[in-house]
Amino acid sequence: MAEHRQLKFAPPPGATTILLVRHGESAPVRDGEPVPLLGGASDPALDPVGVEQAERVAARLATEAIDAIYVTPLRRTAQTAAPLAERLGLEPRVEGDLREVFLGEWEGGHFRKHVREAHPVVLEMRRLGRWDVIPGAEPADGFAARVRAGIDRIAAAHPDQRVVSVVHGGVVGQAIANATGASPLAFSWADNGSISELVVAGGDWIVRSYNDVAHL
Repeated sequence: MAEHRQLKFAPPPGATTILLVRHGESAPVRDGEPVPLLGGASDPALDPVGVEQAERVAARLATEAIDAIYVTPLRRTAQTAAPLAERLGLEPRVEGDLREVFLGEWEGGHFRKHVREAHPVVLEMRRLGRWDVIPGAEPADGFAARVRAGIDRIAAAHPDQRVVSVVHGGVVGQAIANATGASPLAFSWADNGSISELVVAGGDWIVRSYNDVAHL
């Protein structure tokens, strides 16, 4: 009699496995001290806690078969990727479309302050599940489209390969929302230094894990 056992998952032929690493914890916002900006977007460096998280990410992934590393234009992602890149001898590539969602008038540290204070706009943002409730923030459709474009571009360049992409919390959430149809904010609170796994096979995006922090 033929026997059919349950199968272990294997990526489809030509698929790309993308490990979405949220950057390590960035420097705190302090009243009276300006937050560095890049093109109007907040661009803080890693906090010492974030540096340690980056080392732990590197230790976790250094023994895996990684074919490429991607970062965004914001330095906290490059700093997080640096220990892993050094261990693997890979030069990180920049994917601009995976930069963090632009928060308009709340860039420069205001977002953290307003979240902590439960600002009415924050409550509305969570109720509606979209960032563009914030004044001047990036339109939801535009953010979703550019995250899709960035992921698709990486996947097209790396068929049958495994890639690390160090990104931002909002980007992790949007990528999983694109894959599942969930609210963009439902998965936007991944921990610093966490790993989420996405398999991209043409138009099919498969979420394999979210917010893995076992190494931390």
